[in-house]
Amino acid sequence: MTVLAPAVSWHEDRVVGRRTYRRAAIGTHLVHVKEPILDVLRTYVTPVFEPGDLLVLSEKFVAITQGRVIHRSLVRPGLLARLLVKGVTKLKDDVGFSDPAKMQVAIMRAGWARMAFAMSVGGVTRLFGRHGDFYRLAGNRVSEIDGFNPHTVRPFNEFAMLGPEDPPRDAQAIEDATGWPVVIVDANNVNVEVLGASRGVPVPVADVRLAVLDNPLGQGEEQTPIVLLRPQPAQ
Repeated sequence: MTVLAPAVSWHEDRVVGRRTYRRAAIGTHLVHVKEPILDVLRTYVTPVFEPGDLLVLSEKFVAITQGRVIHRSLVRPGLLARLLVKGVTKLKDDVGFSDPAKMQVAIMRAGWARMAFAMSVGGVTRLFGRHGDFYRLAGNRVSEIDGFNPHTVRPFNEFAMLGPEDPPRDAQAIEDATGWPVVIVDANNVNVEVLGASRGVPVPVADVRLAVLDNPLGQGEEQTPIVLLRPQPAQ
């Protein structure tokens, strides 16, 4: 195994509760579909990891290495997808489900009836200030579907990512193989959601989420799917 000097970008420290977190975004090469994730991690993390550190991994990174992607050419948006996207708000730097192709992928996972129901009810409850009902009612891990984002590094701007196969198990498998505690997150410039964590994470997982809430993983072409957190002693 060749160990490279990684491109490490240290971000401003983040204070959560009584603890300060040092944060480093680790750049990688353009990871390929089904590329062994352990090889990638060992190549770029080994030179910088210290005892007490933990890794935060992008769910897109994990999904790509598992081959859980669908190319746009394989998706044919139907009438329901085109109707449903009319009620979706497009966010800056994140198309969300405003792309009919991405909506079609969600329909393929959840079924047209459930998606139509979720969108209808979610649209009504949003008028009363409730958010998240669409994803809750759609189920089938629809909220983890990512991709078809023009701001994403090529060629993955033309792919949908279905999310990791089993985030808690995936995180634990990485820790078992490397000894590095792992948290897998679904992160964008709006929110961060923890999908899974290994048992060796040395701090509360809720604090890890807050430590990366500004998304140091990046939302565009940064190619930094790994963030190293270095918790400092609690004050």
